[in-house]
Amino acid sequence: MNRKIAQIALLVKDYDEAIDFYVNKLQFKLIEDTVLDKNKRWVLVSPNIENSSSVLLAKADDENQNKFIGNQSGGRVFLFLHTNNFEKEYKNLKDNNVKIVRDPVVEPYGTVLVFEDLYGNLWDLIEPKVNLNE
Repeated sequence: MNRKIAQIALLVKDYDEAIDFYVNKLQFKLIEDTVLDKNKRWVLVSPNIENSSSVLLAKADDENQNKFIGNQSGGRVFLFLHTNNFEKEYKNLKDNNVKIVRDPVVEPYGTVLVFEDLYGNLWDLIEPKVNLNE
């Protein structure tokens, strides 16, 4: 059996501002932006085109969903972005004024920092000690 997690939904306030943040600040690729109806779009972004997983930017459509924008994991780190060039990614975050919550540290598993997305969800940026291509 061959399985994988293809997408993870991330609640957003606005499709276009979320696309702008992920594509222009985090340098993700816009994989798909399809209008489903007058209020709903299917918007996928990914760290790279070849990536097997992506983030579905899902616009909150009621008060209950709005409560969870920026806090989908109760204040814990929610998403983990691995890289093989930590310094380049760190510089990009700083150059784009992305809020760094915890400065870079070297841990037994690799170099890591915590940053916030545009809504306050916490992400780990990690350069693992193990080669990503293995």
